[in-house]
Amino acid sequence: MPIGNAESVACRTQSSKNGNRRSAEAITVLLLVTSLLTGRAYAAEPLSLDEALTTALKSHPQLVEAKENLHGAEARTGQALTNYYPQISIAADWSKGRSFLTPLENIKTTEVNTDALYLKQTIYDFGRTAGAVDAARSNRDAADQVLTITRQDLTLRVKSAFYLLLAAEKQVIAVRETVTAREGVFLQAREFFNQGIRAKVDVARAEANLFAAKTALIRAENNREIARVELASSMGIASLGERSLTDPSPSLPPLPSRSQAQQDAVRYRAELQQLAALKMAANANLKSARSSYLPILSGTASIGYADRDFPPTGNVWGVGLDLTIPLFSGFSSVEQVREANANISAIEARNNNLKLQIIKEVESAWLGGNEASARMVSTEKEVAASNESRALAEGRYHEGVGSIIEVTDAQSQALDAQTAQIQAMYDYYTALARLDRAVGK
Repeated sequence: MPIGNAESVACRTQSSKNGNRRSAEAITVLLLVTSLLTGRAYAAEPLSLDEALTTALKSHPQLVEAKENLHGAEARTGQALTNYYPQISIAADWSKGRSFLTPLENIKTTEVNTDALYLKQTIYDFGRTAGAVDAARSNRDAADQVLTITRQDLTLRVKSAFYLLLAAEKQVIAVRETVTAREGVFLQAREFFNQGIRAKVDVARAEANLFAAKTALIRAENNREIARVELASSMGIASLGERSLTDPSPSLPPLPSRSQAQQDAVRYRAELQQLAALKMAANANLKSARSSYLPILSGTASIGYADRDFPPTGNVWGVGLDLTIPLFSGFSSVEQVREANANISAIEARNNNLKLQIIKEVESAWLGGNEASARMVSTEKEVAASNESRALAEGRYHEGVGSIIEVTDAQSQALDAQTAQIQAMYDYYTALARLDRAVGK
């Protein structure tokens, strides 16, 4: 092969290799960029209400505290059960001294080494231990209901914060639209003034209206950020990052029956079940208090070694029964019974008051939802009419036949109508959340 052709082939081969390398590098860069963009898109995935609730109910500090309190109540139940089991201990004693020995009628130096295994078992205490165990178990059930109450409170808080943030975001959009519309009116007024069609007062009024809308936008954006902080706090996390929210279903869930909601609330509210458990604990404490009037029968046993020398080699043992009969305890038993009876009466009063409070909460939430539902219907028509009025007023002003006051009033009315519609929807969803909480869901 001629030298020139060989060099030409070599150059083409090298060029092909360089091109392949550049293509590979370009593909690598493209894949990296795609990966980063995918990661960002995933990180910015909208937050749904179900995800917010799952996050809050998974690791919120309030929930963790309630779970640990439940574990503590379970441990106290175990402590109460220990009185059913024997108490076993090992003791080693050494003593030396001079003692008066009656049989010898003389003082002698004594030294004793004792190693023994001791066992004590309560045979029957007339309900003391049974009452303590029943009280501990009932308190454990009450702590379990507190955990349920904490979950329900967190659910209501997350739902309220979620809907509040949705309303705040929609309010920002509505105010931003008003800013855009007033900016257009301001530019039109300035153009009219430059052409000598309108007076400068129109320009000044339009500019004032524009900056008023911008001020409202600043306030709305700040309210939105506060709502984001509240939602993150209710979820038990530091920040939402850049995540937006998923709008709820456009079909609004209906209100349940008013009477059925009241019946379900009285039947299922965890607070009532908590008080029922506390009343059982109080009855068990009363049983224990009354048992303090009665004797305690227990058995003892010991086995070991005793001797003058160490280690002791003499085998010793002993068994026995103990019967303890209380005669006078300074009226402590009487006062314990009084306290237990007072606790039972107080819990019954709390139960009656709680039922009234639950009915009030159900009624308030149901009436609020019903009123918000009616406002949603009226505000929808109000928004449609005010938007049409704003469009007509802005059209008239652009044609040069309307006044700046007419445009400003129409824009303000449209924004007020949108705000009322947003508030009605937020109130409805919040009322449903409050009603669920009042019912005990």
